Amino acid sequence: MTDIADPPLSSLRVLDLATLFAGPLAATMLGDFGAEVIKIEHPAKPDPSRGHGPSKDGIGLWWKLLARNKRTMTLDLSKPGGRTTLLRLAATADVIIENFRPGTLEKWDLGWEELSAANPRLILTRVTGFGQFGPYAHRPGFGTLAEAMSGFAAITGEPDAPPTLPPFGLADSIAGLATAYAVMTALAARERTGEGQVVDMAIIEPILTVLGPQPTWYDQLGYVQERTGNRSANNAPRNAYRTADGSWVAVSTSAQSVAERLMRLVGRPELIDEPWFATGADRARHADVLDEAVGTWIARHTRADVLAAFEKAEAAVAPIQDVRDVLRDPQYGALDTVTTVDDPELGPLRMQNVLFRLSSTPGAIRWAGRPHGADTAEILTELGLTAAELAVLRSEGAL
Repeated sequence: MTDIADPPLSSLRVLDLATLFAGPLAATMLGDFGAEVIKIEHPAKPDPSRGHGPSKDGIGLWWKLLARNKRTMTLDLSKPGGRTTLLRLAATADVIIENFRPGTLEKWDLGWEELSAANPRLILTRVTGFGQFGPYAHRPGFGTLAEAMSGFAAITGEPDAPPTLPPFGLADSIAGLATAYAVMTALAARERTGEGQVVDMAIIEPILTVLGPQPTWYDQLGYVQERTGNRSANNAPRNAYRTADGSWVAVSTSAQSVAERLMRLVGRPELIDEPWFATGADRARHADVLDEAVGTWIARHTRADVLAAFEKAEAAVAPIQDVRDVLRDPQYGALDTVTTVDDPELGPLRMQNVLFRLSSTPGAIRWAGRPHGADTAEILTELGLTAAELAVLRSEGAL
């Protein structure tokens, strides 16, 4: 655990009302660089991510990552006292991040009209599957649906196999990063205008952005990208290859010079003189020939020998690693990409570090995810509520 004296976002207060997973991840990104993030959960129904994935001693490990650097409190927004308390908190906040279905906050009289009246400088960040309007807006939306709808699944997998969905929250994670960017953009605008605004983030959109120019290709050429497995339509050789000791490596030849160096390395320099070798797209049309040349050579060598030979030849290769390899990898180790956090519940635990390094005002993990409602009394006392008022809220079921 590291403490930075003056992190760059230390002046921001963020209320995280969101669950599963894009909205909370955006709040985590802000908290990593010093924002005061208050995670607000229902008193009787904690954030479902507390129970996602493996746990230790009944404590969800995903939560430890997702809720790091957040203070936790409980509040039932559907109760009159919960509504009033959120408005009081909103008056002190810079950002609210929520992912209720459109209309839910309005049902509780906590829509933009009420929140902006409480705080005209507030940034209300609304993260939903499909956005705040349109024919699908009121459908339940999850990242899996975005991975399907966006075209990601259609181009993922082998040509003769079914479309493939990722085994992790890809669309949610991309949307979380995009949401953090959107919040910072809205805050920059507030510096000029003095006024807050609404951020409308649809999870189906950022993943479509990272898929590249597919809409433009189709619009201009009628071209539809198909599944190519580990191959690429833009360059070859590009694939996963098995080594003599049963490991796998990934090879890329996006640059022409790298492709030429690779052919010399594997003992097939004559292929460089083929007319079709001159461009990545033409090489991709001869991927069978190139895969045979590279795959045969790699299959005769151990992974360690392959990596060493590629490095000496200045050809691009990487081992295909599982999490055990990642934790041993010297480059990740040098970057401290996976760092150790001291946690009062679980002791030392390892997790991904902050997303990037700033030379003067770095981010830090100050603590891992905290227990349900751990900071409720402290936060509301700081807000000015008395012990009697807290008792009333508890009796109402609002806390």
